Amino acid sequence: MSYDDTRKQTGNNGESRAAAYLEAHGFSVLSRNWRTKTGEIDIICRLNSTLVFVEVKTLPHGNPEILAHVLDRRKQKRIIETSKRFLSINRQYSKSYIRYDVIVIDMPGMPEIYHIENAFAEFL
Repeated sequence: MSYDDTRKQTGNNGESRAAAYLEAHGFSVLSRNWRTKTGEIDIICRLNSTLVFVEVKTLPHGNPEILAHVLDRRKQKRIIETSKRFLSINRQYSKSYIRYDVIVIDMPGMPEIYHIENAFAEFL
């Protein structure tokens, strides 16, 4: 198995664990790995009237600096643009509150599943 295959498998496992965590905490998972030409959103879910776009980072060898690097402003902007595309296609969610969360999986020194609500917002 190649490094990329191992990395993808680790990421998919982390996303599955994140989805199970969200469902256990009352979220309804609407979509996983929602893609457009410009980007991907790992998990799209709903909690009451809030639509939540979730980025999952599985970082078994990570630290806060690595997390900040892999979730830089460019990545955040791509997620926000992709979420706007989702909303333009799925008009039934147009009246929902929108939130961007991050779930960090297996990062040393943090809980096994660390959920950061409102991790970022659109920059003006």
